[in-house]
Amino acid sequence: MDQGVVEEWLSEFKTLPDSAVSSYAASLKEKGSLVPALYKVIRENYSDLLEPVCHQLFEFYRSGEPRLQRFVLQFLPELLWSLLLAPSAARDPHTSGCIEALLLGIYNLEIVDKDGQSKVLSFTVPSLSKPSVYHEPSTIGSLALTEGALANHGLRRVVYSGPHLQRETFTAQNRFEVLTFLLLCYNAALSYMTSSSLQSLCQLSSRVCICGYPRQQLRRYKGISSRLTVTSEFLVQLITGIHYALCNGEMDLGSKALDDVLYRAQLELYPEALLVGNAIKSSQQCAALKSGASKEGARSIQVEITPTSSRISRNAVTSLSIRGHRWKRHDGDPATPGGQGSSIPEISVTMPNGDSLRPRDPRPLTQSDPEPLGSASEVSPTHDPSPRGQEVRRQKSVRRLVDESSGPSSAGRAQY
Repeated sequence: MDQGVVEEWLSEFKTLPDSAVSSYAASLKEKGSLVPALYKVIRENYSDLLEPVCHQLFEFYRSGEPRLQRFVLQFLPELLWSLLLAPSAARDPHTSGCIEALLLGIYNLEIVDKDGQSKVLSFTVPSLSKPSVYHEPSTIGSLALTEGALANHGLRRVVYSGPHLQRETFTAQNRFEVLTFLLLCYNAALSYMTSSSLQSLCQLSSRVCICGYPRQQLRRYKGISSRLTVTSEFLVQLITGIHYALCNGEMDLGSKALDDVLYRAQLELYPEALLVGNAIKSSQQCAALKSGASKEGARSIQVEITPTSSRISRNAVTSLSIRGHRWKRHDGDPATPGGQGSSIPEISVTMPNGDSLRPRDPRPLTQSDPEPLGSASEVSPTHDPSPRGQEVRRQKSVRRLVDESSGPSSAGRAQY
């Protein structure tokens, strides 16, 4: 059944026009049985389908369609293991040559741009004095303003990689240079990799690091028993992929793979791999990495971000809250039960000319009630909230209105 799926996949792409490549790349996700069948072909020691499969995978990558290229990259860990396994296992040299040609073809395509010029990759080393998605400088503490710190302030350190040389065959000198660059391309597309590809990467990391060492018996791996040569740069790229697998559902395999890589780095005394690996292992102790360990969803690293605007408490004392409290209306006497005070008789004033004056409202003014023109607010040193005190203030306001309206020569009549 798997062979029929692979043969159908090989035949349909050959007759595909160039205009339908994009739609064909989108339809590959719907073929759930294709990826396991291709894994089976790559893992077999003797398979007649391996050569046409490698040829078609190279055509996918050479097409330039990003989705087809990512489809090829998901098999990269398994292809690397088959290549490293070939000298130590009873594998047909012809079949291993197909894998070598595929990997060299991908490498030669990646080191040049569209115009055929060699690429030079650059990476900016982050600085703790500059904010990033992982940290805020204010949370670290005050940095010492030394002469050296001021001289390096604002400077950016950029690391360059390349240009890389074209390779036509694998040798003992360039083998891990090519494989490390291929892992770099794989890590650049980690967010698109499937769970089966991440599992294959973790298995590759463990097998490469423990074969031929006492830990192989602990892992109960019964494959080859000869030791495989590795480099520090190759291990660093493996750790980068393992870190992503740890945070995206492969906690068990990722933890074992990280321990195996650190085990090999300690034996080889590789400082770069030890530094990166121990940093990732220490970060697993954080609560952010421990939350959501299930495989159903992707895990993420929680980062505390300092807010850009200052937070004002709802109960903070501000000028607006003081004004609101000052002009707040009190419906009743707080000293009486239920907050209701005794009723106050209404006062009306009739002037000699027959006009009726309305006394000032004894209730406190609000922002929507402007004071009458010509009136002056009285400030009493002792404010009496009782009904008697309110009546006294009302009588004073009536007298003031009478004096202002009639003058000293006029006489008014007040009716109570």
